[in-house]
Amino acid sequence: MLAPPRTVVRREGGLYALERALQRRGFRNVAGADEAGRGACAGPLVAAAAILPEGKRGEIDELADSKLLTPAARERVYEQVVARALAWSVMIIPATEVDARGLHVSNLAAMRRALASLSTSPEYVLTDGFPVDGLGVPGLAVWKGDRVAACVAAASVLAKVTRDRIMVELDEKFPGYGFAVHKGYVTDEHSAALASKGPCAEHRFSYVNVAAVSGRGNRPPRARRPAVIPAPALFGSEGVLFDASSAEPTMPHGVAEGTVGVASGDQPQPSPSVGEDEAMEGEKR
Repeated sequence: MLAPPRTVVRREGGLYALERALQRRGFRNVAGADEAGRGACAGPLVAAAAILPEGKRGEIDELADSKLLTPAARERVYEQVVARALAWSVMIIPATEVDARGLHVSNLAAMRRALASLSTSPEYVLTDGFPVDGLGVPGLAVWKGDRVAACVAAASVLAKVTRDRIMVELDEKFPGYGFAVHKGYVTDEHSAALASKGPCAEHRFSYVNVAAVSGRGNRPPRARRPAVIPAPALFGSEGVLFDASSAEPTMPHGVAEGTVGVASGDQPQPSPSVGEDEAMEGEKR
């Protein structure tokens, strides 16, 4: 028997080359998945998935890795993606779930949920950086996929814009940490606020820097988040207590209609090989 012809990815195809090559092999609906907030120590983890149309209809002006775009450009690209994608979805994983299940397990679960929520079923899946199993369709993990595949770049923009909007709203709810500026990543400003104010309910207590200033650094990661978080400075002089077990981020204003969900309440999974302590990126944005 003759072997099937090799799939050729043409350099001149740029960001769309990989999807076009897969579509030439019969995989018409190629989905990309990516996340935002993996390296942050506060706020939710957000995963997104997107399927772009074939041909010129799927080409979006300014589309690129979300980290390479200015905030204004990301907003413009976001609007184009939600208007032109065949299907898109966003999944929000609260900080409480990241603490309970671990970062890597939460990340994989978020991508699976985002892909499963697409209104058009993908025939092939491209993910950024590491493989996601259990999808029921073939897939490929692409190193720096948000700079290589258009659908992954589109997902990265969806996730980043959604998360940034959430962090801006959390800045109003939890003033003094600078969430609207650094979006929960470990900057000098954020570290100084953590040291002076202590963590708030939206911090990830399983992360070593948050655990250290909370006085729970000697506990295992899953046990670091207290059941009740005292935050009198945030809630007034009465010293109201925040029940972390019921914490869920509210949906940010301005998120377009589509498949958007807040995920919580799944059964715990085994600890991943890459834990939340090891995955701290210390990324500054």
